[in-house]
Amino acid sequence: MNGIIGISDIEAAARLIAGHVVRTPTLASTGLSELLGVPVTAKLELLQRTGSFKARGATAKLLSLSEAERAAGVVAVSGGNHGIALAVMAAALDVKATVVMPRTAPARSIALVEAAGASVRRTGGMDSAFALVPRLRDEGLTLVHPFDDPVVIAGQGTAGLELAEDADDLTDVLVSIGGGGLIAGVAAALRARRPGVRVWGVETAGAQAMSEALAAGGPLPVEVSSIVTTLSAPSVSRLTYDHAAALVEEVLVVPDREAVRGSLEFAEHAKVWAEPAAGCLLPAARQVRERVGDGARIGLVVCGGNVTHREIAEWTERFGLG
Repeated sequence: MNGIIGISDIEAAARLIAGHVVRTPTLASTGLSELLGVPVTAKLELLQRTGSFKARGATAKLLSLSEAERAAGVVAVSGGNHGIALAVMAAALDVKATVVMPRTAPARSIALVEAAGASVRRTGGMDSAFALVPRLRDEGLTLVHPFDDPVVIAGQGTAGLELAEDADDLTDVLVSIGGGGLIAGVAAALRARRPGVRVWGVETAGAQAMSEALAAGGPLPVEVSSIVTTLSAPSVSRLTYDHAAALVEEVLVVPDREAVRGSLEFAEHAKVWAEPAAGCLLPAARQVRERVGDGARIGLVVCGGNVTHREIAEWTERFGLG
């Protein structure tokens, strides 16, 4: 398992970011347990600073930079949550940030990045957004990659470390996948602290970078068409692929419609406002529950809540979920 993030790296990241990010609640959910028919525990990363787990990795990376790097500034590519996290945490640490965002990024996400004081560069799509990064790095900016960085992965893994400490009876943990940074870190933490727990990845149809990579035997470019822009990475990295191949049970793919339905179910049954990138966990959890049976004890890493009521209403109508 060469290149796999070690528990010591995740523990070091936890010490580094302590006081800068929230130790989010890990709670048993009566409503979700009744919905799925087995005990369900939710790690509420939507209550993290900036509304998603991304604050963990961004903070870890920013605090690992040299004084010269911090003075020169940082750059990130993001469809939403990573950019928001970097912009807010960079402002808190007095680091100048530039965020490259595709035109498909939600207007609210762009507004939040700008409100935090970061410079926004708009591009056509995620491919062109990533293509702009080398030029910005040539200008002296340090890239804070959303997932292809061991420091960022270790930072995201602190969510898994907390989950392992706060919920000790889980059999199966489900984690959403965009580029794979969150599941890489969470799986590494759980493998070390709770080696008997199975970790399942979840993607939406049209944002299948990891499942296609696993089928192909390595990362490759994928066509992105999902409405779930926060999961729409154009490819995973070799680093996140290696973690998934070594540590993840399977990657499940659910339709956009079911991801939106999951967001509605989170609101109704768990009383939390989850974006579809987290909503996709519930239809996948049903699949896991069917496979594992009544003995399942399910953990859900509820990755973020950065979605507007208008977006949820539009998708609800579009998919006939009213």
